[in-house]
Amino acid sequence: MTMKSRNFFLTLAVVALASTIVPANAHEHGPQKRTISLAATGTVKAEPDKVDITTGVTSEALTARDALDKNSRAMAKVVEALKGEGIEAKDIQTTNFSVYPVYEERKEGKAPFISGYRVVNSVHIGLRDTKKLGAILDKVVSLGANTIDSIEFSVAEPEALKDDARKRAMENAIANAELYAEAADVKLGSVLTIVEEDAFIPPYGRAAKARMEMAAPDVPIEAGTTAIEVRVRVTWELE
Repeated sequence: MTMKSRNFFLTLAVVALASTIVPANAHEHGPQKRTISLAATGTVKAEPDKVDITTGVTSEALTARDALDKNSRAMAKVVEALKGEGIEAKDIQTTNFSVYPVYEERKEGKAPFISGYRVVNSVHIGLRDTKKLGAILDKVVSLGANTIDSIEFSVAEPEALKDDARKRAMENAIANAELYAEAADVKLGSVLTIVEEDAFIPPYGRAAKARMEMAAPDVPIEAGTTAIEVRVRVTWELE
């Protein structure tokens, strides 16, 4: 065996020996620290200042062309009315447009046949003045909108509220930790970790109750409140 080969095998032997020594030394760092870890939630409620509406027009006719023309005329009036109420074009977005046949079942087991066509055109509206909601709903229905799929309230700029929820979550975590420490006859030491878990900001706020009475001048709507929640997990060292 050459000198170079001996050195190579000697190096491997040293590395193998070191790998067996390191785990043994890992137990010589003393006992682990005593800790307490708790999760807490902070919630902030606010009056909504924004509402998202999904509404549209569904039309039927014997031919697809007639159904489309009928639908387009009604939807054009609805969109024009929305813009007339001060809603900007960027806050009106088409979310669904479809044309499909309407089938009618034949008796005596015969195959169904096409009896007409249906056109559905839906738009999403972002309304930044919640007080105008009732009047706008009444107007669009009067002009031809015959489907209102959802009404969701939210806060336009939730970040400031989210920071308040973070503070409340931390306050709740500290209060709970102090309670547990007192009951266990120990003292809280330094904070080791703070982790935010699953912050919750509803995309459209929590759904509010909606009562729709189309005969009334304005549709009565209850906005309720929007809740923003933040959950934190904090770990302390125990003295």
